[in-house]
Amino acid sequence: MLNFKQVILIRQDLKLPKGKLAAQAAHASVEAVLKSDSKLVSTWRKQGMAKIVLKVKDEKELLSYLQQAKDAGLTTALITDAGHTVVAPGTKTCVGIGPDEEEKIDGITGKLALL
Repeated sequence: MLNFKQVILIRQDLKLPKGKLAAQAAHASVEAVLKSDSKLVSTWRKQGMAKIVLKVKDEKELLSYLQQAKDAGLTTALITDAGHTVVAPGTKTCVGIGPDEEEKIDGITGKLALL
């Protein structure tokens, strides 16, 4: 049986407060799920909805992984902040990838460190 998961990439250079970071990660997760194929989401839900949060250095690295995931045919969600609280409007804070097959996602993000 194939294992499914979702990955959320968070920029470390922004030094987001914990609450803001959690909200941005939630935005990425929900947006990616809403854009995903319902069959993938259903399988992922049955397996417990695994979500892994990983660190990226900065916007450049975030966008690099976003493009790699898109090129691999994975569902992605780039979160751009409205700028009402901590960061400037338009700041790209995080990316959601999947849910999809664990091996496909790990092929892109497998070397990144956990948050």
